[in-house]
Amino acid sequence: MPNTVPAAVPGLPAARLNEIHDCLALALDATERQTGYSQTEREARAYIRSALRQTCKLMEARA
Repeated sequence: MPNTVPAAVPGLPAARLNEIHDCLALALDATERQTGYSQTEREARAYIRSALRQTCKLMEARA
């Protein structure tokens, strides 16, 4: 399944995308550690990073 941005995102205001972006970035910051991560933590952080990338793409599409 390709990583694509929907052509239209009706009803999703830019302010909401910014809020989602900030929450995802905070989640990554809050879980960052100097030591290693468990497999579960790595997977969770990967999902957060993916969601953050998709949110950035949506924000770019709305600009």
